[in-house]
Amino acid sequence: MAWKTLDDMDLNGKRVLTRVDINVPMEDGKVTDATRIERIVPTIKDILAKGGSPILLAHFGRPKGKHVPEMSLAPLVPALSEAFGTEVTFIERPSHDEIFALPSDAVVLIENTRFSAMEEANDPQMAGFLSTLGDVYCNDAFSAAHRAHASTEGVARLMPNCAGRLMQAELSALESALSKPERPVVAVVGGAKVSTKLDLLGNLVAKVDYLVIGGGMANTFLAAQGISVGKSLCEHDLADTARDIMEKAKAAGCEIVLPADLVVAREFKAGAANEVVAMDACPEDAMILDAGPASVARIAEIFESAKTLIWNGPLGAFEIEPFNAATDAAAAKAAELSKAGKLISVAGGGDTVAALNGAGAADSFTYISTAGGAFLEWMEGKTLPGVAALEDD
Repeated sequence: MAWKTLDDMDLNGKRVLTRVDINVPMEDGKVTDATRIERIVPTIKDILAKGGSPILLAHFGRPKGKHVPEMSLAPLVPALSEAFGTEVTFIERPSHDEIFALPSDAVVLIENTRFSAMEEANDPQMAGFLSTLGDVYCNDAFSAAHRAHASTEGVARLMPNCAGRLMQAELSALESALSKPERPVVAVVGGAKVSTKLDLLGNLVAKVDYLVIGGGMANTFLAAQGISVGKSLCEHDLADTARDIMEKAKAAGCEIVLPADLVVAREFKAGAANEVVAMDACPEDAMILDAGPASVARIAEIFESAKTLIWNGPLGAFEIEPFNAATDAAAAKAAELSKAGKLISVAGGGDTVAALNGAGAADSFTYISTAGGAFLEWMEGKTLPGVAALEDD
């Protein structure tokens, strides 16, 4: 896949329609976590340095095509101005003449694109209108790239386009992890249910050398082999599907790694009495809440032999202690190897980012994606409309 970046574009004197993700948490009209804003700063500063004027397109919440005052982007102006180090002009109802009358170094924020029903419908009329507001289109919102909306896909096809710095970093990281990886490749996939990650597992078994399965998903695979999982979360109706995935993995030369030992408890609460048992020795009145130390040792051994790691989902009930132990230990090992330059590690997904942050390992990973659905769909091998629209013919 090839796409242009800001380095390939002449932006001097140009209005750069820039799709960003600033869908940040707010409380009492103030931003409580500015991570997504901080991540677009390099793109905005580079556009300004190249003589361009960034015209920001963004959504906030799910207004469903209606004007919802509490979902206006106006309250974000102070946080954006502070992050960019320059004043941001907010325009509720933009027009070509109004925008092109502003100074050539103006930074403009246009009201929530989802206030129009034409946005999510990818209406050609809206895409056409947006294209009149700038000279060049830059997409810096990978997290919205799996949506074929007017501001992510439609307008990109009507203008000279490129990827912003965050989009560029995201695509480069994912390409190095899955499209052209250094081998051996190991994927860690965890979470509660196999049913939510069937496409992901099906795609990965054909592309990785080791597939470590954790969390409630692992219980379904153990049960599919006739192993009792007691009162654990388990999708027994997906036993055939789990066996099919194992067969596909075997045919592709991918080793599926399931827990060798288990941490079990009788109740799901912090500090609950627990014990470590063999993978086939879960008591009937207990539930599996984490992988055990032997499992962690095996995972660490695989990490040591690998060159590339892709991580999506925790290994256990990481939200409550002590059932975060396996996730924390495996994350620490991956962080150690990444920091030493021995492992390319890419992780993404809401629970994953929270788990790696909780383990204090996130900063040492090669790349952490803040995109949820888009990251997952990329790993599933699906075409992302917002990325496809940037492909350089």
